[in-house]
Amino acid sequence: MRPCPQVAGRARLDNVAAIFVAPDLKRTAEYYRDVFGFELVERHEAEDAFATLYRDSVEIIVVQARFGEVESNTARYGAGYDVYLNPEDVAGVDALYAELTETGAQIISKPALTPYGSYEFVIEDVDGRLIGIGRVKDENVFFKDGVPGRRSTA
Repeated sequence: MRPCPQVAGRARLDNVAAIFVAPDLKRTAEYYRDVFGFELVERHEAEDAFATLYRDSVEIIVVQARFGEVESNTARYGAGYDVYLNPEDVAGVDALYAELTETGAQIISKPALTPYGSYEFVIEDVDGRLIGIGRVKDENVFFKDGVPGRRSTA
């Protein structure tokens, strides 16, 4: 994916951590460790117990739900993945698909090129979240309106 240009005088962001509220903190954290291969760091000594998961530059924080039902964005709002993971390159999509198939992930859709130029697939996690995994394959389609962060001169 094309990076946005650095804006002078503004700090550059390096990462974003997804926060997953879980009906069973331990089960969810262990799922991401066992199925996705994340390193699990548990924080049960904290007042609000949580677990942090790391793989490459991705960080996921899992917290225990105190009340209510945990639902995916699609179940609750009718649209949207709950998180979208970008492998390093397009070939990484197929590599991750093979890895997750082998580790028992529930595959919702196989890798395919979308109408918006992304090559992606979808899994459903242990809590029903939909996880999109993909990479922009056709930048001319994905960025048809220009590169983010660059102002049009038209």
